[in-house]
Amino acid sequence: MEAIILAGGKAERLGDAGGTGPKALRPLAGRPLAGYQVSRLVQAGVDRVLVSCALGQEPLFSAELSGLGAEIVAVAEPEPLGRGGGLRYAAARREESGPLLALNGDELLDVDLEDLLARHRERGPAATVVVAPMTSAFGVVDVDGDGLVTGFREAPRLPFWVNAGLYVLDEEALERLPERGDHETSTFPALAEEGRLRAYRHEGVWLTVNTPKDLRRAEEYVGAHPEWVTARTPV
Repeated sequence: MEAIILAGGKAERLGDAGGTGPKALRPLAGRPLAGYQVSRLVQAGVDRVLVSCALGQEPLFSAELSGLGAEIVAVAEPEPLGRGGGLRYAAARREESGPLLALNGDELLDVDLEDLLARHRERGPAATVVVAPMTSAFGVVDVDGDGLVTGFREAPRLPFWVNAGLYVLDEEALERLPERGDHETSTFPALAEEGRLRAYRHEGVWLTVNTPKDLRRAEEYVGAHPEWVTARTPV
């Protein structure tokens, strides 16, 4: 089984905390960020991982992600193609057919990938997208109709779901990916309109690393859960 990791990010919002290399290879508790993803993919039966990266970064990914139980194939974009274009370009290097796992290289998730794949095969959509609850970035003040403050809630859960950057893509979805641009503004809306896109709700760990604050939070989480570091394939 194969998967694609999107790892073309430049870590611009991380500033000095991002180092000089690709964001997906930023060390986190002694392991590259994308290394956690490869381990989870291996645990779910993936034995070949295509890494969509920037031109010239292929040797870095091949070296840093080797030894985790999967063949690493770094696929460099000839020029920036956008996330959808990067997925399409990397998918051309597949050796197998069938559902393909794809995920962003700057996130940590504890999604049950085997269950995700089983649900996708059971329902038969063109694509399944993992969604997570949306949490307010700010504390909320509860106010009644008369202007009386009745309470405060710190970062409450909102009644919305957001794209967590993990997908299962069938042949139909892969064929409809853009050659350039973002699949989330082209392919996915079109599939949704046709009833060909399903969601998989995930309420577990979802940590995305975009800012120094995000990086600190991810480091604190991994530090508090050593099984992510010590196990070859995290549980």
